[in-house]
Amino acid sequence: MATFLYRLGRFSFRRRALVAAVWAAVLVALGLGALTLSGQLSNSVTIPGTESQRAVDQLTEKFPQANAGGATARVIIEAPAGTTVTDAKGKAAVEALVGQLKTAPKVAAVVDPFQAQSISPDRRVALAQVSYGAKAYELTDGDRQALLDTANAGRAAGFTIEFGGDAVQGAPATGATEGLGVAVAAVVLVITFGSLLAAGIPLLTALIGVGTGMAGIFVASGFLELNSNTPILALMIGLAVGIDYALFIVSRYRHELSIGRDPEEAAGRAAGTAGSAVVFAGLTVIIALAGLTVIGIPFLGQMGVAAAVTVAIAVLIALTLLPAILGFAGARVAGSRIRLRRKPVEPTHGERWARFVGRHRIPVLLVALAGMAVVALPALSMQLGLPNDSTAAPESTQHKAYEIASRSFGPGSNGPLLVVVDVSSSTNRQAALGRAAADIQKLPDVAAVTPPRVNQNGDTALLTVIPKSGPSSAQTEDLVAAIRTESGALETGTGAKLSVTGQTAANIDVSEKLSDAMLPYLALIVGLAFVLLMLVFRSVVVPLKATLGFLGSVAATFGAVVAVFQWGWLTDLLGVASTGPIMSMLPILLIGVLFGLAMDYQVFLVTRMREEHVHGAEPQEAMVTGFRHGARVVVAAALIMISVFAGFVLAESSLIQSIGFALAFGVLVDAFVVRMTLVPAVMSLLGRGAWWLPQWLDRILPDVDVEGEKLTKHLDEPEERELVGASR
Repeated sequence: MATFLYRLGRFSFRRRALVAAVWAAVLVALGLGALTLSGQLSNSVTIPGTESQRAVDQLTEKFPQANAGGATARVIIEAPAGTTVTDAKGKAAVEALVGQLKTAPKVAAVVDPFQAQSISPDRRVALAQVSYGAKAYELTDGDRQALLDTANAGRAAGFTIEFGGDAVQGAPATGATEGLGVAVAAVVLVITFGSLLAAGIPLLTALIGVGTGMAGIFVASGFLELNSNTPILALMIGLAVGIDYALFIVSRYRHELSIGRDPEEAAGRAAGTAGSAVVFAGLTVIIALAGLTVIGIPFLGQMGVAAAVTVAIAVLIALTLLPAILGFAGARVAGSRIRLRRKPVEPTHGERWARFVGRHRIPVLLVALAGMAVVALPALSMQLGLPNDSTAAPESTQHKAYEIASRSFGPGSNGPLLVVVDVSSSTNRQAALGRAAADIQKLPDVAAVTPPRVNQNGDTALLTVIPKSGPSSAQTEDLVAAIRTESGALETGTGAKLSVTGQTAANIDVSEKLSDAMLPYLALIVGLAFVLLMLVFRSVVVPLKATLGFLGSVAATFGAVVAVFQWGWLTDLLGVASTGPIMSMLPILLIGVLFGLAMDYQVFLVTRMREEHVHGAEPQEAMVTGFRHGARVVVAAALIMISVFAGFVLAESSLIQSIGFALAFGVLVDAFVVRMTLVPAVMSLLGRGAWWLPQWLDRILPDVDVEGEKLTKHLDEPEERELVGASR
């Protein structure tokens, strides 16, 4: 592979105009496609096969008037102090609002608060329910604005009107704040290279790669139902790896120039050596992200595939467009700091740190492990869930509606449960419905059960159950399980069957499915890591150490996420508006992404240690030399990734905030604690034992030359012969 990449790098360098034109054409074509073919992104996180989804499917077939799969909105009307919604002025305001809601775009039905008796005990607050004939992601910004505009007249009259429900939630968007991470990355690149030109090239190629990937995602959204977080995850990962992969290759290119090679040869060697490592590193990220498809959660699999495709584009650009751009720049990329004749090498900060760790390896190991364990402790109390109005920003209408409804009707009013009663096999359908309602009413944590709504055929009914507890509480989760348990006894006694759906029940089902999938996915990733690293390093101990370090990084990151987003630590400093359960999809996403990034640093740092060991260096010197060569680039790459991910902590969506924080903190721990501290300490402690591999396994494992060592040796042999001939 290294030889192929060497030739590809030289070809791209020579035919730079052609390569640049091809990538420009691809970007323009996808951009035009995104403008003309893109569709609506979905906020839906449903999972086929769950009970809540089966109940929705049943209602869609037998009770379409219920609009079970459609968007919903809860409208809170609070009268001014000293008045009520039941006096003449209040009643007129409520009726006027209900009339306006019925005429809003795509609204299928509005439940009048007076007919439903959804008036608070103090008569100051009314609650109207709005059902849409379209799903939440099918609503446009105009549809949502029309819903919000219905409150204008009531608010002008002094009433407080707030909106909740999934009909109000638009797709999360990125803003200018995320560009802060890119700006910090640019500063890191300038410091690393000492050249504006060299620093600008990785940024340029990363932005082209992200633009290409994002355009492709929006084109795909015209044909597939994609989750609204899909492009944001792809943007995060694409920016980070795009900059990092270009950083590795440009660093190698500058090194080749510094020892006197001509630019074309330097580009070829950079692509064949650092490019080989980029291919392997990219494959680990791609496999980890694409592995999300095997856990049986469609929307998460789509997010993983989209991000994996963006990473693949970043790798292709690093191997083709980057050498072409280097061809345009030539030797100017070297900058003023590069000299063809080297000065005596003084110990670098990286070398001094490596020698310090080697001398004090036991204390360093104990301190690092203890610190990670302490940070990981909050993870023991992790509570998973999906976002609802309670986790919205405090100043948002959703959060205000949630607070008023909780105060006036109880927290459970924000998360009603829909119970579908199938009485098609019951001999006495009316009695079966009466028993179902009575049995549910007796369950703990039930505040109210509405009278049943029956379809035209009389074989399916719908009950609305109002819990006493909020939609994210453990009590509501227990209530959903208890209602489902009642189904068996009801079927035995009457022939009727119960199933629970609604947004709250669907969130519970999705969270449970995601929680159940986390350990199998983690096992898949750990097994994959061990095999891949064993191929690269031809060792059993190094892969074991690397995977254990990865698990430590994940545990520490989970702990930090719980402390900030669940417990509320440092929320003011980080700009986190609200706290609550950790997003159910976050742990699996974090495992997949952090695995790929951790393996990147492992490869770029430890391969040089192995090379020194193979060439006969003593274990301690092999560790120090490898660390000296890899530390600067790994530190720069980690700082860039941390900067890019941290920029998303400033986003409005709590999910995007938590993903950005988790990835930034995870990279921080993995790069600086695990790879830059634990790795040299363990390598120094184990000595030659770190490279132990059974002979029978050594014979059957293929030889993966990630660093392009064979290519370098092959290319250097003619130069050595020329030097020998000249000396004679």
